[in-house]
Amino acid sequence: MGIEIINEPNTTTSWPMMNVTERYKAVDPELAEGTGPIGFDWLKDFYVTAYHRLRDADKGALPADKAVVFHDGFDIEQWKDFMRGSDGRLAPEFENVVLDTHQYLMTAEMMGCPQTVEGCDDFVRNTYAPMIAEMSEYFPVIVGEWCLFNSVGCGVDTHGGQSVLNGEEGAQAETLTAEQKRSLYQGVAESQLAAWSKGSGFYYWNYKLLTDTVNTPGWIGWDAWDLGRCIAQDWFPIQK
Repeated sequence: MGIEIINEPNTTTSWPMMNVTERYKAVDPELAEGTGPIGFDWLKDFYVTAYHRLRDADKGALPADKAVVFHDGFDIEQWKDFMRGSDGRLAPEFENVVLDTHQYLMTAEMMGCPQTVEGCDDFVRNTYAPMIAEMSEYFPVIVGEWCLFNSVGCGVDTHGGQSVLNGEEGAQAETLTAEQKRSLYQGVAESQLAAWSKGSGFYYWNYKLLTDTVNTPGWIGWDAWDLGRCIAQDWFPIQK
């Protein structure tokens, strides 16, 4: 399809929201000293430079039928004026450019989405769906990462998708029945798929996990990242 310039640049928007230095402890604190977020002005310049290098005919150019994809840096509103010409349209020097946004319910929770079935559904329908529709007026938009995972299915507040790997203690027993889980995940699957349909495509993360979420303590609810398990357990709607 094309080449994405960089995956999930950690920007001035996402850095404080994710509490990066606490969530991802430095292996070498001395080496990591001074680490900070990426500013959007710098990132936009980086993307433009990368675009021109990818399209450079003297350097084995990426053909025009292959997209140059850029990630929104967790702030999709930043890109309305990006690569625009004087008429407000995509400038003639840019061709086949796609905006990639990663939208997770765990991120919605960080933004204040209530950890309830109704809260998840309302956030997707009234925040994600109109956001994707609006930004699709500026660029083709793909939701390059999303899944059914949310804290309701875990039975505990995951504080934005943190696990035992971050020192968070997961639930030791299921808090939902199998039918309640099926209803939860089918509901958020339906609303998210409807929201993503406002754009140009989506990619579920991931088809399979290496973690044994069933038999390893503390991982209840994390199998929702695994598309294979979601399909097997009738959580994800399959068109027939």
